[in-house]
Amino acid sequence: MFKFLLQKEILQIFRNGFLPKLVVVFPIMIMCVMPWVMDMEVRNIKVVVVDNDRSTVSDRFIKRLQTSKYFIFKGLRDNNREAIDDIERSKADVVVTIPQNYGRDMESGKMPQMLISANAVDGTKGAMGASYASSIAAQHLQECAQGSIDAQQPTQGMEITTLFLYNKNLNYKVFMIPALMSILLMLLCGFLPALNIVGEKESGTIEQINVTPVSKWAFIFAKLIPYWVVGLLVLTICFILAWAIYGITPQGNIALIYFISILLALIFSGFGLIISNYSDTMQQAIFVMWFFVVCMMLLSGLFTPVYSMPEWAQMLTQLNPIRHYIDAMRTVFVRGGTMESISTQILALCAFTAVMNVWAVVSYKKNS
Repeated sequence: MFKFLLQKEILQIFRNGFLPKLVVVFPIMIMCVMPWVMDMEVRNIKVVVVDNDRSTVSDRFIKRLQTSKYFIFKGLRDNNREAIDDIERSKADVVVTIPQNYGRDMESGKMPQMLISANAVDGTKGAMGASYASSIAAQHLQECAQGSIDAQQPTQGMEITTLFLYNKNLNYKVFMIPALMSILLMLLCGFLPALNIVGEKESGTIEQINVTPVSKWAFIFAKLIPYWVVGLLVLTICFILAWAIYGITPQGNIALIYFISILLALIFSGFGLIISNYSDTMQQAIFVMWFFVVCMMLLSGLFTPVYSMPEWAQMLTQLNPIRHYIDAMRTVFVRGGTMESISTQILALCAFTAVMNVWAVVSYKKNS
């Protein structure tokens, strides 16, 4: 009996005009589009300069701003009021004001103060823009101080060398791509089975199954196994695309990555089944599922670091399976972690798997 149920579900998938296309389009969207649009590196910051010095030293500093990959230079302004007006009209994000006698003070070994005004309506863009400009100003100041006429004595200090581990080029895609796999598994193994079951409720075909001797477990497994296979197939396609497009490959054990991915697929398939058990219409299931999915994504660490959240939010993330999956995935995929290094995340995922699937089976009502 189970064999025929499974065969029915597989035939339904292939007869569905949408799902086979989704299997092809979804990994392409995840790998080819999302890493670019979800890049958290702030670029293209519009900057204007108020040069009250008009010296060769200030001119060199302005040229450094113009050649920076983070800024779009919008020109010089005669005074600070005109520059602030540009910010108010959204024509500039950052204003750099160079004081009078800037070049003379630099040549005499003094450390002049420079004013950087940033539009902080977008806090991230404003803070990063000010930080980039401050960094360029500090580098320019150091170079000028080393070449000043009064800098006869060598500067005594510590030489600092920075070594970036695991992601030496600071490529944000290396950080994002493993986490984006969770969205893929959430949709294919959670959303689609839930909508499939609720769709059968609306059409009335599920009542024909309910009156047969088919057990709960057989019915549920027949519904979910094809989506697990599709989810893992699409995950494999994503690994191939990540290697082919970005040259990013898993640094850890690929079998361990599939293991934690299977756990997440089990969690969301159980969660989707719970939603379908308590929903009478497809519209109701979509809204309820979307509510939980948005909350889980925001509390997962996908977009913002978990430890940047308030303490109460950090506690809530412990109840989020996506948070544990992303932590484990980044550890294995990027750092080459082992089973021991993600043991806490695996235990949490196993606990979620047990709770979700037991709840799903218990809540499923079958007429005998």
